[in-house]
Amino acid sequence: MAGAISMTQQGMRDERGSISIWVITATLAMMILVGLAVDLGGQVHAQQRAHDVAAQAARTGGQQVQAAPAVEGRYVALDTAAARQTAEEYLAAAGVEGTITVTGGSTLTVNVTDIYEPTFLSLIGVGDLKVTGDASARLIRTTGGVER
Repeated sequence: MAGAISMTQQGMRDERGSISIWVITATLAMMILVGLAVDLGGQVHAQQRAHDVAAQAARTGGQQVQAAPAVEGRYVALDTAAARQTAEEYLAAAGVEGTITVTGGSTLTVNVTDIYEPTFLSLIGVGDLKVTGDASARLIRTTGGVER
C-alpha cells in the first residue's frame, strides 16, 4: 500500500508546471491576436484617413477655376497653379505628403502617402506601415443637368 501512495505522489510531481506552460502559451497567443486586431484595425483607419485627405485636397484644389472663361460660358478649366497650391496647402495642414497632378486642364488627382506606427506589433519587430490614398476631382460643365 505504501508503494501505491508514493507512486501517486510521484505522478502528481510530474504534472507540476504543465498548466503554467499552457497558460503562458495561451496568453502569448492571445496577446499576439489582440495586437494584430488593434494594429491592423489602426492601419485600416489610417488608410481611410489617407483616402479622405486625398479626396478633400482634390476637392479644395478643384474649386480653383479659371474665372473669365467660366463666367463668359466658353469653357471650364482649372487654374492649374492655384489648384496645385491649394491642394498642397491642404496636405500640409493635414500633415501628410502627397503628389498633385493636373490632366487635361479639368482633372486634379491627389495621391497621399502616410505612415501608421503599430502599437503592439512593434514589440515583435514590425516597423512603420505605409498607407496610401488617392482621389480625383473633375470639372464638368452642365446645362439643364446634362454634361456638355
